[in-house]
Amino acid sequence: MRGRLPTLFALLSLTGCMTMTDPFVSAAQADTLLISAAESGDTAAVSEKIAREAQLDARDERGRTALMAATHANRIETARLLIEAGADVNAKDGIEDSPYLYAGARGHLEILKMTLAHGADLTSTNRYGGTALIPAAERGHVETVRVLIEAGTDIDHVNKLGWTALLEAVILGDGGKRHVEITRLLVDAGADVNLADNDGVTPLQHARQRGYAEIATILEKAGAR
Repeated sequence: MRGRLPTLFALLSLTGCMTMTDPFVSAAQADTLLISAAESGDTAAVSEKIAREAQLDARDERGRTALMAATHANRIETARLLIEAGADVNAKDGIEDSPYLYAGARGHLEILKMTLAHGADLTSTNRYGGTALIPAAERGHVETVRVLIEAGTDIDHVNKLGWTALLEAVILGDGGKRHVEITRLLVDAGADVNLADNDGVTPLQHARQRGYAEIATILEKAGAR
């Protein structure tokens, strides 16, 4: 029987029959299984692995932790399990996203709130040099923007493109209801309405160029030039 163990191990690997409780699973394979379970939202498997004192912040080939994989798929309950077990909400992957930054950018509101309650670094930035607020504003995630403002994020942070959250909401937004509301939220929170981009163009000038009349009015009332 002893001589058959390598063959048996190979067969189990090829057929996908290994689980996190199998004695043949190496630490690296267990990490992979945890990340895969997190991404698919298999809370039972994730809970089992946590109970076995898994390496919560182990990485896959993309640099993702299990929490990052769960956040990508917006697996709320799985993310909750991992965060409450101590997973790092600021652990960045290979492209400089973290669970906190990604949840903010994608409007995964429940996961975002959990990361904020467990040590999210409001000053952390993505590969574009932007905080979570900037892509949230660009993509029209109104409630996400509201939550990030209330959390105390830097409203006037400038990314590598020379844009603030307000500039991105105007330049990359569609001028519709969501971006109008985000503009109002940012202005009410004290955003600098005259902070121009790298070319010296202000939010108001961008709004006028695009025909975003309602946004332009909000900016004008706030003293924009």
